[in-house]
Amino acid sequence: EVEKIRIKITSLGLTESRITADETIQQLFVECRLNNFLAEETPLSLPKPTGGQRIHYNYSTVINVDKEDNHAEREYLKSILLKPDPSADSLKFTVVSDPPEDEQDLECEDIGFAYVSLKEIFQKQRDIIEQDIDVFDSQDAGAVIGKLTVTVEALNALRSVHEECK
Repeated sequence: EVEKIRIKITSLGLTESRITADETIQQLFVECRLNNFLAEETPLSLPKPTGGQRIHYNYSTVINVDKEDNHAEREYLKSILLKPDPSADSLKFTVVSDPPEDEQDLECEDIGFAYVSLKEIFQKQRDIIEQDIDVFDSQDAGAVIGKLTVTVEALNALRSVHEECK
């Protein structure tokens, strides 16, 4: 049984905000980051959803955290369980604006952030399955700009790491 964290980015919906109003924001992709050492992104950027619609990525990825090959990831999971650091114990999802083909001088721009706490998955002993999480505005952390539907299956890996900590 190879220990892994499974992540799925299902879909994204936006609420009315500066993002929906901004015509330079047309295509969106989502990046998922575990602390500093792992970032994955949806291979597709999709047209920005309008008025109550959702865009569907249905993108899955797996982070292996077995002892043999993935020592750094494993040590990181241990540190989450042993010394809580709220800023570091979450998977961070970033919604990114991908500039249109004909505007290549524009940069990719982070427009929103969403978080899943691995610590909380362990505390509640429950994976997150197809759950809507809030996406916060990158320019105003108090404003919710949309919902990202994600799955994060990490409980088995966290339990295994926890056994080792004892």
